Amino acid sequence: MTKTTSEENETRNIYEHPSLDERKIALTTTIIVSFITMVIGLALGIVWTKNSQLLANNNGSVEKIDFDELNEVYTTLAQNFDGEIDKQKVIEEAKRGLVNAAGDTYTYYLTKSEAEDFKKDLSGDVGAGIGVEIGQRDGYVKVLRTTEDNPARRAGVLAGDIIYKADGEDISALSVEDVAKRLRGAAGSTVKLTVVRGGKELEFELVREIINNKSVYSEVRGKTAIITITRFDNDTGKLTRSAAQQALQLGIDKVIIDLRGNGGGYVSAAQEVASLWVDGKTIVTQRSANGEYNEDTKAYSGGNILGGIKTIVLTNGSTASASEIVAGALKDYGMATLIGEKTYGKGSVQTLENLSNGEMLRVTIAKWYTPNGKNINGEGIEPDVEVERTFEQINKEEDPQLDKALEY
Repeated sequence: MTKTTSEENETRNIYEHPSLDERKIALTTTIIVSFITMVIGLALGIVWTKNSQLLANNNGSVEKIDFDELNEVYTTLAQNFDGEIDKQKVIEEAKRGLVNAAGDTYTYYLTKSEAEDFKKDLSGDVGAGIGVEIGQRDGYVKVLRTTEDNPARRAGVLAGDIIYKADGEDISALSVEDVAKRLRGAAGSTVKLTVVRGGKELEFELVREIINNKSVYSEVRGKTAIITITRFDNDTGKLTRSAAQQALQLGIDKVIIDLRGNGGGYVSAAQEVASLWVDGKTIVTQRSANGEYNEDTKAYSGGNILGGIKTIVLTNGSTASASEIVAGALKDYGMATLIGEKTYGKGSVQTLENLSNGEMLRVTIAKWYTPNGKNINGEGIEPDVEVERTFEQINKEEDPQLDKALEY
């Protein structure tokens, strides 16, 4: 993966959680780690460029489309429709429809505001929210967990609650991302949240707060270090290394890496984290059908300070993309035992192109493979030791997966 010295022109890959409709959104305010447009996303290899030529490659530009038929539809609509037509909205939706015609869940167009939200989601800077993690489960957008000392938990919102209404408006049919947008807002503002629990509607009036969601948390219990990584952002690599160094100084002989709910992020951050165990070997391979985007990403050499430490990785169904890269590499090299539930299964790579007017386009360009050559798209990574954690256990703050890891 290449980088330039200018942040504006920086080219970098992002492996993050999946699709707009199934992505688990990790927002510092509404949701804890992920976006999930981030839901999930996801491994998306996203490349930030300044290039405004859509779908151009190194061999020349793509043949242009004759839009006369599209203009015919618009003209006929404008002449006959009984109402006002927002021309800018028409243009945006036409762009969206054009991209959706590719028929790929992970290829899509982002307006300027959506692109700005995307960047904020990845860094965890999304304003204010209620402190819940949400995701698609059983055909509904549900609360996956609430965060400590935040509005939702204090009010009594529980994991497993179905998100039904916001300020009296039915939002149950919206995507995870759109639900998240309805829940977040200015700090101090109020949202009336209606959930369904046990077939009954419950309403909560919540005041949004700024929520600080770091990408890395750590603690030491006896001889065991527990390092929780919520996403892979610019600081994740150094924060994880710092936590590992401090734990080693305390004489730990086991480390638990908690990747549950981690929807992904920068591949460079995953590379830094994996390098704490893997010394100079390939951690992920990227391959495209036309061979244009083939690339092996290797761990750094000489920094594998946890290479000889017993390691356990906690995973669940929201462990995706960059998280799956780390989990897959450690599993393939026999450097960690995976405990928990099967991961999400996001094994494709996208490139993200900056367009004019602040818009962006995300396009699937390749698939990625674990060191043993496995593409986990749609399949996920099976844990070595399967342990389920139910919504009831989450609400009671019981954690059988962590308990198993501690005793393993």
